[in-house]
Amino acid sequence: MNSPIKNKINTVFIPVTNLERSAAWYSRLLGQEYKENQAKRPVFNVKMSEYTGLTLDAGAEDNPNSPAPSEYPIFNFHTDSIGNARQYIKEMGYEGDMEIVKFDDFSFFTVKDPDGNIIMICSG
Repeated sequence: MNSPIKNKINTVFIPVTNLERSAAWYSRLLGQEYKENQAKRPVFNVKMSEYTGLTLDAGAEDNPNSPAPSEYPIFNFHTDSIGNARQYIKEMGYEGDMEIVKFDDFSFFTVKDPDGNIIMICSG
C-alpha cells in the first residue's frame, strides 16, 4: 500500500502562553499588520506566503497552555539577506543570539519568541 500521508508539512503549531502578545510579536517579525485584539482563543493563524501554515496555540479558555520553551530551534524563517534580517530584528529590540553563523552554503542566527522558543533565521 502506498502511504496516504503526503510528503509536505501542512502547519507548524507553536504552544504559547499569551496569544495576543505572541500574535503581535510574530506579525511584527514578518512585517504584517496586526490590530489589537485580533487574536481570538484558542489559536491565531499567522499569514504565510507559502503552503506551510503557522498556528499559535494558546489552548482552550479552561485549559490554557503552559509550554516549556524549546532549548533548540523549532523551525526557521528564510531570508535572502542575513545581515539585513539581523539588523531588522535588532532594531525591533527582539532577544536572541544575534551572532551570524556562516557555512559554505548558508548562514543563520536565532531569535527568541515571547515564550522563549528559539526561532532560526536562515539564508541559503
